[in-house]
Amino acid sequence: MIYRGVEYTVAVSLEPDVWQWWFQIGNIVNTGKTKTKLSEMAARRTQIKINVALRRIEVPISYIA
Repeated sequence: MIYRGVEYTVAVSLEPDVWQWWFQIGNIVNTGKTKTKLSEMAARRTQIKINVALRRIEVPISYIA
């Protein structure tokens, strides 16, 4: 799936009601797990993590104008 230009994946884990997620921004790979019964909720939580990661990226001064 793609969200805000970032490709991400949400997959069921071996644990019940636990989803694994991962995405990559540049050279940094982010991974984790979330506990929910709904795959859509797991995807939304991953999108929130992507938003946080994108906010942490420093924008070069040349792009600010």
